[in-house]
Amino acid sequence: MSMSNRTVLKELPVQEAIGLRLAHDLTQIIPGQFKGRLFKKGHLITEADIPKLLDIGKEHIYIMELGEGDLHEDDAARRMAGALQYEGLQLSEPHEGKVAIKSALDVPAIAEIDPTIVHAINELGEIALATVRTNAVIKPGGQLAATRVIPLVVAEEKVRAVEELVASYKERHDGASPLRLKPLRKFRIGLLTTGGEVFSGRIQDKFGPAVTRIVEELGSEIAEQRFSPDDRHTIVKEIHYLRDKSYDMILVTGGMSVDPDDRTPAAIAEAGAQIVSYGTPMLPGSMLLMGYIGEVPIMGLPGCVMHDPYTSFNVLLPRILAGDTISRADIVGMGYGGLNGC
Repeated sequence: MSMSNRTVLKELPVQEAIGLRLAHDLTQIIPGQFKGRLFKKGHLITEADIPKLLDIGKEHIYIMELGEGDLHEDDAARRMAGALQYEGLQLSEPHEGKVAIKSALDVPAIAEIDPTIVHAINELGEIALATVRTNAVIKPGGQLAATRVIPLVVAEEKVRAVEELVASYKERHDGASPLRLKPLRKFRIGLLTTGGEVFSGRIQDKFGPAVTRIVEELGSEIAEQRFSPDDRHTIVKEIHYLRDKSYDMILVTGGMSVDPDDRTPAAIAEAGAQIVSYGTPMLPGSMLLMGYIGEVPIMGLPGCVMHDPYTSFNVLLPRILAGDTISRADIVGMGYGGLNGC
């Protein structure tokens, strides 16, 4: 354990600690049943606590006298999280030297994290900032980061260094924190399902339920679903219909492979879409098409969306709902880390 020599820890048998206060949280672990805080920092030890302390293997406890210039782990973690706090974020109470930073929004959001600040904070040593990756979906109340102090006591100068790093970042970014949330808008989406076998009723549509579930989990809705055979002229006509309904996004499913009878990509282009990319360097989901008709996003969805839990569609959809315009560079960047269970 690393700590300043200005802080004094006194070790006492638990039987002699009655009437004194704990210097730190004490955790109880019951395999397969429970892991959590048994006693909180500052708890006044009573005679009734002695059996519980012995049950978790604590025959001795530490009473701490903080020296000047030192901070207890909970206070340090709280100050670091407080420096990072921003609109839409809420902080948990300290627990075993950790403070969780969570979403205070009532809608899903995507995280915006500046990794350079995360790295700079973790370079300081004895303290830690753990975050999700940028563009990760954060549900209401979900966690996007946590501050943690490694030793029981840390020099206050370490925490001041964190506060100065974050303050400097905010000065350069109009007050914005290096940890932010972009809330997702509620989109009304038009869905076109292509394929003669579905259009004729020969097989049941599986795309609609799968796409609806993904969309609704992010707070949006499929406002209308249309069906078309594998005929390019009809697909173009149906895309124009959905565009004229002023939906926020158009999704087209089926016929996205390179087979000669798969006509969806050509129909999307013929309908007036500017194609950002046909194909992504991600598996599953490499055959996804991303484009725009004016300012309206249009996506051609590959078959894997029906059965794989995480595809290129799950990556791009939240960003679009958050207001991002997808570029070719965004698509190219999906290859790094883009192999998911294939």
